[in-house]
Amino acid sequence: MSVPMTVQVVTPAGVVYDHHANFVLAKTTGGEIGILAHHIPLIAPLTIDEIKVRRIDSDTHVDWIAVNGGVLEVRNNFVTIVADSAERERDIDVSRAERAKRRAEREIEEAKATENVDQLRRAEVALHRAINRINVSKHL
Repeated sequence: MSVPMTVQVVTPAGVVYDHHANFVLAKTTGGEIGILAHHIPLIAPLTIDEIKVRRIDSDTHVDWIAVNGGVLEVRNNFVTIVADSAERERDIDVSRAERAKRRAEREIEEAKATENVDQLRRAEVALHRAINRINVSKHL
């Protein structure tokens, strides 16, 4: 059995996730990265995407966390993810995420109609976040 890593996801609201794992998969701005025990020290910016954590108790026990960007740090078998917001799959309010998706789609249409580039960019990010939360919730 491999040496476990500690994985923590932290937001301004506090610790969202704290468990031991054998494997972590995350999407950085440079692409996907898989992390195993004894990974070299690393700091990488994250995109809006899901984090996959394979827990130590079973190869089939996988946790999913929706992360809205942030920073991943790996050091001494400790993986820390600092994000503005993050939610575990079991904590996602799907109806709220669906409403946020519809609202963002309306804002995108409005921004295109008025040629408001700033509003369009914000709405596209909001849409990406909502879709990410919906997708992560489906892992349950």
